[in-house]
Amino acid sequence: MRLGVLDVGSNTVHLLVVDAHRGAHPTPMTSEKSVLRLSERIGEGGALTDSDIEELVNTVQAARDSARGLGCAELMAFATSAIRQADNASTVLDTVRERTGVSLEVLSGEQEARLTFLAARRWYGWSAGNLLLLDIGGGSLEMALGIDEQPDIAVSLPLGAGHVARTATLGDPPEREEVKHLRNRLAEQLSDAVERFAEFGAPDKVAATSKTFRSLARLAGAAPPSAGPRVRRTLTDTALRQLLAFITKISARDLASLDGVSGARAHQLVSGGLVAEATMDAMSLRELDICPWALREGVILRRLDHVNGAESPDDGLGTLTPTGTGDTG
Repeated sequence: MRLGVLDVGSNTVHLLVVDAHRGAHPTPMTSEKSVLRLSERIGEGGALTDSDIEELVNTVQAARDSARGLGCAELMAFATSAIRQADNASTVLDTVRERTGVSLEVLSGEQEARLTFLAARRWYGWSAGNLLLLDIGGGSLEMALGIDEQPDIAVSLPLGAGHVARTATLGDPPEREEVKHLRNRLAEQLSDAVERFAEFGAPDKVAATSKTFRSLARLAGAAPPSAGPRVRRTLTDTALRQLLAFITKISARDLASLDGVSGARAHQLVSGGLVAEATMDAMSLRELDICPWALREGVILRRLDHVNGAESPDDGLGTLTPTGTGDTG
């Protein structure tokens, strides 16, 4: 069964196409990305403009055309924090559906955390024990912890790399006092959630997903993508501190020239790194495993469970309604 997953995120619109069937892991066939930076377009007005919506419509239509051309039986499409935050979200969703035939389902932050946790649990298996999942997106930070396939606790905080970069107004490169102030602010914003997580015991394994964590780990010496997804990649607290001492002293333009850093996200790397550091400090974490599966894979796994007849647990996730990839008419 060939499935397409369309992720309308804060920075990119990402189409992932996989082949999957019962008893087998999803095999990625192709991946296509378009950089729209929707969260930055919302700005102070709180809404996406007509031209923004038009560009999103064209991007979604192109993704649907690609999914159709690649033979996808279904296209599951969802949106995350950027669309959640837009004051005109309902207009955006209606326009995309009417123009493209694709129904974007807006995931809550908790749903993001739970679906990403599911992907990490399936990747590591039961031997991971009490698993802690961390995911720094463009608009939010997702955290989840548990010993089963659904976590005992899942939260979402407005601490995404892009969101923090916009609200912290750091210099390029930032001043020492700006970094100190942001570290203090992040510690304060994390404190309540960390207290809640402490009630569920210490994790046996900590998994981190997202482009931010992958970039930080790569800069700290982890294997490049060309080594394949099954090579173990980690990020330690010591390596992260040393890395931050370096990247807080250079400009975003220079960061974009480093291996593992995309030009579209370079301006968010320092903020993302400080969020990662604050989270590790607050939860007393020494090392993270970089998990190659994340939200998109969680959506796929959830869909396969449904196709294979598994009962839908009362976990608040629901099931994304797939869109066919035939002509829209």
